[in-house]
Order: sequence, then structure tokens, then C-alpha cells
Amino acid sequence: MKDQQLPWWRGAVIYQIYPRSFSDANQDGIGDLPGITQQLPYVAALGADAIWLSPFFRSPMKDFGYDVSDYCDVDPLFGSLDDFRTLIKVAHELGLKVMIDQVLSHTSDEHAWFQESRQSKDNPKADWYVWADPKPDGTPPNNWLSIFGGCAWQWES
Repeated sequence: MKDQQLPWWRGAVIYQIYPRSFSDANQDGIGDLPGITQQLPYVAALGADAIWLSPFFRSPMKDFGYDVSDYCDVDPLFGSLDDFRTLIKVAHELGLKVMIDQVLSHTSDEHAWFQESRQSKDNPKADWYVWADPKPDGTPPNNWLSIFGGCAWQWES
């Protein structure tokens, strides 16, 4: 790629932000999108080319936001869609690109995809999740452990 322009991300400084703890604009003890927006001039002054936001989508918060229940909405803990639109506008005005962490493999059991997947073994989203029957003796089908402790498998009728 000697004579070609490199992709923007090659050599870029990308500043990752975990919204829950970054900056709390409404003083409720939880970081939020308006708080991030307030700090964007500081991030730009550091020389960052982009920000990378950890999940801020609607979630039951069993896994601190990584258990997404709706990828099309902002969890009220972090603000609103309008707050996100403002964040993007300000970031772009400061020359910052915005990347969001799309953790498509970590949906909540409340997400519509999961709800559809669990309906039957032959629906369009049946194979979007790992479903496994127990061993003949009724024990788990594997020895996978949950990061939260114990077995990662549980019976789903």
C-alpha cells in the first residue's frame, strides 16, 4: 500500500470510553452520554482520532450493559437517543470519529432475537444461540463454566 492511502484507522489513536464510569453529567453516580459529550474537547485535545464507546444500549444490566435487550435504543441510565445524536454531532465537530461496541453475541434473554430463538427448534432464529439438550442422565451437555460462576448451561423447556 506504499502509494495508496491507508485506511483511517491504521495508526489512529482510539480512545475507549466505558460510559458507566467515564463522566457523570447528572450527578446520579453513573456515567452518561451527556457526561461523555462534555469531555470530548479534552479527548480531542489529547490527540485522539476516534472514540470507542462500550455498550450503552437498553439493557437489564445483569452484565453492566453487555446484556443488550435493544440495540436501537439508549438505556435510560446513560441518557437518550437525542443525547447520543448530540454526542455524535459534537464529536464530529471536534474531528473525532465515533465507534460503538456492537456485542451482537451478548444479547439479553429479554432481546427479541433471543425470545424468537427460544420459541422452537425450527424458527428462523433458532440457531442464533447455542441450544443443547442434556445428556441422557439429565446432566449438562458440556463442562462450560459461566463467568458469573457455576455451569454455563441451564435447562430451557
